[in-house]
Amino acid sequence: MAGIDETLSFRPVNIAILTVSDTRTLADDRSGQTLVDRATAAGHTIVDRAILPDDRDRIAAQFSAWIDNPAVNVAISTGGTGLTGRDVTPEAIEPLYDKPIPGFGELFRSLSYQKVGTSTVQSRATAGIARGTYLFALPGSTSACKDAWDDILQYQLDSRYRPCNLIDLVPRLQEQR
Repeated sequence: MAGIDETLSFRPVNIAILTVSDTRTLADDRSGQTLVDRATAAGHTIVDRAILPDDRDRIAAQFSAWIDNPAVNVAISTGGTGLTGRDVTPEAIEPLYDKPIPGFGELFRSLSYQKVGTSTVQSRATAGIARGTYLFALPGSTSACKDAWDDILQYQLDSRYRPCNLIDLVPRLQEQR
């Protein structure tokens, strides 16, 4: 049965948070703060946090810097995953993936459907792995960030979650054939 195995030790991970927005600042960034609060409450460490405008090159550069930083295990963005012309987060990070994690976006939209109905088709939430770093792009709404963390990430980023979790895979992410 799925769940936390309390007989195992928790292994915290280092997380970087990016808010993609043309208007938000640290003072009013509720979505980014929600992710920070939930990750730290779970026992993880926030090693960096940034806010960038909806600019494909700058978003890609920030994710690339985190991928190159051995202190970052997981990079999570909020914002820029919609359908408007300014929404470019998936276009910025998907080329960085060594491997996509299609199940993340599928599961997020399935869970979201229960709350927002067919409006979930407007979400392009995505995830992948780049040189051993997990990358997640979430919608910009605070509610979507809560749902993604509470229903998916808190479990998959917990080394005690069974039957399996993303953290147990970290030592093998860069294996070659």
